[in-house]
Amino acid sequence: MIKKLSIVACLLLGVATAQAQHQVNSFFDELGTARIQTEEFSQTHDTIVNVFHRADDVIWSRFVYRIIDMRYKQNYQLYFPTRADDADYRNLFLVIRDAVIDGLEVYPAGVNNIKPDFKQPPFTKVQIPKDVFRIQTAQDRLEGSEEDDDIMISRAMLINYDSINDVMSPQNASFAKVVRNQLKYLVQEIVFFDKHTSRLHTKIMAIAPLHPDKITTTDSTKVMDALRESIVCWIPFDKLRPYLAMQYAIPNRNETKRVTYDEFFQKRLFTSYIVGEGNMYNRWIPDYKFNDLEGIKKEQERIATEILNFEQDLWEY
Repeated sequence: MIKKLSIVACLLLGVATAQAQHQVNSFFDELGTARIQTEEFSQTHDTIVNVFHRADDVIWSRFVYRIIDMRYKQNYQLYFPTRADDADYRNLFLVIRDAVIDGLEVYPAGVNNIKPDFKQPPFTKVQIPKDVFRIQTAQDRLEGSEEDDDIMISRAMLINYDSINDVMSPQNASFAKVVRNQLKYLVQEIVFFDKHTSRLHTKIMAIAPLHPDKITTTDSTKVMDALRESIVCWIPFDKLRPYLAMQYAIPNRNETKRVTYDEFFQKRLFTSYIVGEGNMYNRWIPDYKFNDLEGIKKEQERIATEILNFEQDLWEY
């Protein structure tokens, strides 16, 4: 009898352990509505882990700079929704702004250089509302005058700073107007070959929102100057990933099949085009092909082909 009770107790313990290890989340909540809110994500702890690469195993690497353009249909999920008051979804720019308010450090472009320089100090809380996330639209500049500077500044503010309590808070009144022109992001990525895994890897190192309303250069030949001025800030991508992992991108024709922004980037669901590479001349494609569209396309194809050929040439068939 004691032996039978022991067997039953072991079975019950095994069932309880299995249930504890595998929590089943119902698609419907206690009210009968579908669980599609972002808050449910925190219960599943579903994210993409970092892969550790030993320095001794990386035998080749190359920096590549790309622009993610929101006007391509494949990138729409990063651009929408454009409102700041959506209960379930936030676009990429809003996620970045809210992450900065939460304490994420952001950096300016390097001195005399468009590349990120994370060795220099990050923007301070005082600088962020005034110098980083204050984007005055062209319409505001036309409507403004010397008498209403305070109104013009208020329209351009996306973040408020309380100097007494030393805290930042969101200002959503002008967000829809500003995000309308937030059409591009510049990413720095590194392509490297790991001999331990015997394959080529690509990792995003940093990301920078580009906003045209920050550009003051009027000379159309100074493309790199305009690109530098359009940088809102540089963000270390790994520091941003925890915020990306906790936000779903707006679904595309399927409310059930959703991906987080972290998955969106790690699985490279976006489309982009190359604007530069690491080289000894310290220049990007617009530096020497600024008025030659055909030449720009050839340079982009050359860089992509060289990276592809490097991996292919490692193997014999």
